[in-house]
Amino acid sequence: MNTKNNKRKRESREKIESIFAELLQTRELNQISVSEICKRAGLNRSTFYANYLDLSDLADVVRETLEQNVQDLYQDEIINGYNSNNYLKLFQHIAKNQLFYKTYFKLGYDNEYKIIKYDHQLAKQHFNNRFIEYHMEFFKSGITAIIKRWLKNGCQETPEEINEILTSEYKRREGNLEKK
Repeated sequence: MNTKNNKRKRESREKIESIFAELLQTRELNQISVSEICKRAGLNRSTFYANYLDLSDLADVVRETLEQNVQDLYQDEIINGYNSNNYLKLFQHIAKNQLFYKTYFKLGYDNEYKIIKYDHQLAKQHFNNRFIEYHMEFFKSGITAIIKRWLKNGCQETPEEINEILTSEYKRREGNLEKK
């Protein structure tokens, strides 16, 4: 393969995706055009269409890339079938990739939610195998709200501080469950 062309293609895709994410911070998807992205990127429309079918496909690619990056963070856990409940890795990734996470949420992909995986086995233990679906919804909604608030505030707190907030909430929950 021609590595020079591969590098050029990768750089073009990165430019397009970055400009798309930037534009989405102040506009809706239907207010963005391929022409504008290409103009800002200094690329031809043919370059865009060589990589994406349309803007919706571009949005899906951004989503899939972000979800794959998060999955890669936890690859060892996925392969070995355990959950460390270590969200610090996720928060560090969010801090480094704020624009793409803002884009993910702006496009409404949190409704499909593939970033956070819920540990069913741990939930069954904590909640005596009762109302697991409700606990999952509560957890996903809570962590999503924390992440969105943190992003809205420009990730002023460190990933360690956000992880501490999440951990402290669950420590309190575990203490309350043990008293029952």
